[in-house]
Amino acid sequence: MLSDQELIYTMALTRLLPFNASQQRTLLTEVGSATAVYENRGELGRMMEHFSPRASEVLAGMDGELARCEQELAYAHAHKIKVLAIQDETAYPARLRQCDDAPLVLYQLGRADLNAKRIISVVGTRRCTERGRDLCNRLAADLARLQPGTLVVSGLAYGIDIAAHRASLASGLPTVGVLAHGLDEIYPRLHRQTAIEMLAQGGLLTEYMSHTQIEKVNFVQRNRIVAGLADATIVVESAERGGSLITAEMANGYSREVFAFPGRTTDASSVGCLYLIRRNQAHLITSAEDMLSDLGWEAVSQPDGQGVMTFEGQEDTAASPEERAILAALRSAGGDLSFSDLIIQTSLPAARLTSFLLPLEMSGKVKKLAGNRYHLIK
Repeated sequence: MLSDQELIYTMALTRLLPFNASQQRTLLTEVGSATAVYENRGELGRMMEHFSPRASEVLAGMDGELARCEQELAYAHAHKIKVLAIQDETAYPARLRQCDDAPLVLYQLGRADLNAKRIISVVGTRRCTERGRDLCNRLAADLARLQPGTLVVSGLAYGIDIAAHRASLASGLPTVGVLAHGLDEIYPRLHRQTAIEMLAQGGLLTEYMSHTQIEKVNFVQRNRIVAGLADATIVVESAERGGSLITAEMANGYSREVFAFPGRTTDASSVGCLYLIRRNQAHLITSAEDMLSDLGWEAVSQPDGQGVMTFEGQEDTAASPEERAILAALRSAGGDLSFSDLIIQTSLPAARLTSFLLPLEMSGKVKKLAGNRYHLIK
């Protein structure tokens, strides 16, 4: 297990060299540790001839990032978020570590085993059809029967992503949503309740710190984690262009298997899948059995009532003074308050209040109601 100091220095590296995970990884590997990078930050240009002067100049300012990283680590400890650094041989996902551009740091909330025996990623269009949702439901149900415990990874986005997560929950499979932002919020907000349910049967994962601005480029970056975490990527439905084709390309680049469900040539939602199949960039499948056969995964008989994950209650204590203030305000008001009233009662700014409400929802202490009201669960 890594020390907090090594974690902080590793987190700082990700902020100094954003969107260049390969360079971060090379630096960490050649110098030996994030602590060693910090201790030699002013000499790296001289020590490593192939290291650019600009990168050396950036790393010389490492001190300026430490306070933010210390704050983030404290936030993670307070909210039971696991900080997984690539140097940690036990906790970091082994499949993802095999990818050259794997993120140095991951933030995980929930119970999922990211080194599970079987992991698949399910991706597809955000404008999925009823057929696409049916394929997700059938795929999850068949996997639960034939390969119980298979971890299903997707991106919590509209369409196929959320259909895959919900189908997994319904079938008792663990499922992980890879986010393009920090764990202090859920995007899109309509998927908040599903995300909360996933914590008891999988979880949420991201490479981004809390309060990260949601930007388009983050979603493209996120796709490499979706592809790299899994043994195989399944494209359920896809238009001619989109994130699912990018994820499939990344999975192929990592030498992972890619599968696609075919569809009618006249269906816009099948164009991407047919493209992958025609270019031999994906195996054609029509069922979970096809995929298991191609992967060489022998079907496992599953007795009725087994394999479904159950929720283990979390501690009833609030982790921070802010959370205790929120709970106290709700209790004093009889259990229900509007968001505006909570701002007044707790004296917390709106953005900060939101970041503390979400962990309370995820731990089952507070429930969000219609009209932007919050209810204390007794």
